[in-house]
Amino acid sequence: MNIFEAIFLGIIQGLTEFLPISSTGHLTVAGKMMNLISTENPQHWTAFIAVIQLGTLIAVLFYFRNDIISIIKEFFRDNLFERKKYSLQGNNSKLGWLIIIGSIPVAVIGLFFKDFIEGSFTKELHIIAISLIVFAIILAIAEKTANFKKDVDKLNIKDSLIIGFAQAFALIPGSSRSGTTITGGLFVGLNREAAARYSFLLSIPAVFASGLLELYESLKFLDASMAVNLLVSTIASGISGYLAIGLLLRYLRKNSTFVFIYYRVAIGGLILILLYFNIL
Repeated sequence: MNIFEAIFLGIIQGLTEFLPISSTGHLTVAGKMMNLISTENPQHWTAFIAVIQLGTLIAVLFYFRNDIISIIKEFFRDNLFERKKYSLQGNNSKLGWLIIIGSIPVAVIGLFFKDFIEGSFTKELHIIAISLIVFAIILAIAEKTANFKKDVDKLNIKDSLIIGFAQAFALIPGSSRSGTTITGGLFVGLNREAAARYSFLLSIPAVFASGLLELYESLKFLDASMAVNLLVSTIASGISGYLAIGLLLRYLRKNSTFVFIYYRVAIGGLILILLYFNIL
């Protein structure tokens, strides 16, 4: 991998991490076409993706910095300094609990299936293509059945667990973390912008944990050039990710997610066609 490829992959990661079109799917297709994925050590590619996600984590932290500061302040105030029952806590403190609770499913399932996720099966383009299409159909069902009445401050523990389990499906390549969590949010009645906002906040613990773990484990096979590529790619993903967050939130205030649904079906179908003719 050269530095231009690293920048290109970082931009893909940043844009597709927050748009509900699957960052892993797009990165893996790009990696396959650029001959960057080793069949002998597929875990290296998994580690690369997880590490450059730290750039998109920084993008979320910066974009929602005021919300995050308020959540942390109220959470510590209501749970440590002025201990209150959950029902009496402020909205931001409750949101802190909902992010923690919603992160449990992906943490447990991710650790349990860690070796499988890092293996070659999850790099299969057939799996990615089918996931792009199947989860697009599920998102379309959510769009058609949702009532769009809730804002984030109306979420409850049951809602957070449902969205949390939806996030766990993001471990399947091609599904999309933002796509599955936005879908879960729509199913529990969130409006589109609120579903995306909670999706981004919910991504923080999972991306932070997986990114740091993979960074630590990747140190054993990192050389100087790979470290530079990782850094450059992470910076590129952070910049493009920040732009993607604002773009999606503005778009969803007045529009549905069907443009992304159509795109997912089209890309998934194209991948299957290219595989059929042995082009990919």
